[in-house]
Amino acid sequence: MSSPDWKHLPDELQLVLAREALRRAAETLAEHAELLAFEMEGGMLQDRGGPDALRLFASVVRATSTDSLGPVGHA
Repeated sequence: MSSPDWKHLPDELQLVLAREALRRAAETLAEHAELLAFEMEGGMLQDRGGPDALRLFASVVRATSTDSLGPVGHA
């Protein structure tokens, strides 16, 4: 069974899928920022004031992605 071509999907489904992809990407960025912060605190990476900045970045990514994208299925 082959997957349907993107352009043949209904617009609403394209929007839901695109929003979910963006939400997951934003969450991945935030998780990576937090992981780097923990590694800096643990001495695995050189700390130059980065952990707090990375946590702030993670919070901003999560807040702006939640505000602008909203929950999936509510397009």
